[in-house]
Amino acid sequence: MTVRKSASTLTADEKRAFTNAVLELKRNGIYDQFVDVHNWFLTEDNDFGDRIAHRGPSFLPWHRRFLLDFELHLQRVDPKVSLPYWDWTVDRSPTSPLWAADFMGGITRARDGQVLDGPFAASGGKWPITVGVDSRQYLRRNLGSGTPQLPTKDEVKSVLAMPEYDVAPFNSASNGFRNNLEGWRGINIHNRVHVWVGGQMTSAASPNDPVFWLHHAFIDMLWAEWQVRNPKSTYVPAVPTANVVDLHSVMSPWTDVTPADMLDHRKFYTFDTEGKR
Repeated sequence: MTVRKSASTLTADEKRAFTNAVLELKRNGIYDQFVDVHNWFLTEDNDFGDRIAHRGPSFLPWHRRFLLDFELHLQRVDPKVSLPYWDWTVDRSPTSPLWAADFMGGITRARDGQVLDGPFAASGGKWPITVGVDSRQYLRRNLGSGTPQLPTKDEVKSVLAMPEYDVAPFNSASNGFRNNLEGWRGINIHNRVHVWVGGQMTSAASPNDPVFWLHHAFIDMLWAEWQVRNPKSTYVPAVPTANVVDLHSVMSPWTDVTPADMLDHRKFYTFDTEGKR
């Protein structure tokens, strides 16, 4: 069984194995296929797709499957690799080891945000950006400039305490756990982290930045924790609803995956925090 660990606990060898596997998926073209899919589902002229991947109840099961597919590709490169998660309630600084040259890289050029160190820096020649909103082919970040503070532990606790998964109208105006976690209203959690990182993370092509996977692995872990805390609440809507992916509807781009299939992450992996948080 795959165990997803906190990025802060990875050994030097585990960091190297993860970044090498990511670089191999970039080299063989698989990585950019994932960027393409995410970009397509968030484009402005793709309203229904946007409501599948974001701004709707399927935000969490859609990304759970998206991350699982990516992790499986990583493991075809190196079976020992799993997706680490970035707990930004703890690792909150641009000087965190997460951003060191042996992992994500964190030194950026002031005038344009180009990442200058680490395995994904343009100077290494292994990380050309081919899917995006402009012609710049290098990874960019602007840590802490778009918004000064990452979500806090107390903010996360307040969202985990929300007893309803989602409520009508099941979109970006909804209240409840899903939308407060996603960040379109109320307590802005997921969206704020994208803005804090900056660069490609603020675009529809956010997987261009490998930290995307670590961020969403933590969002996925928070959903798993919410499920434990709220065993009587589950995914809604459970019945067909216009312009919404219900519990048993297929989530595009897959042809056989529904939110119901994604409710139990333990069929696929566990977290190193299981039973501890």
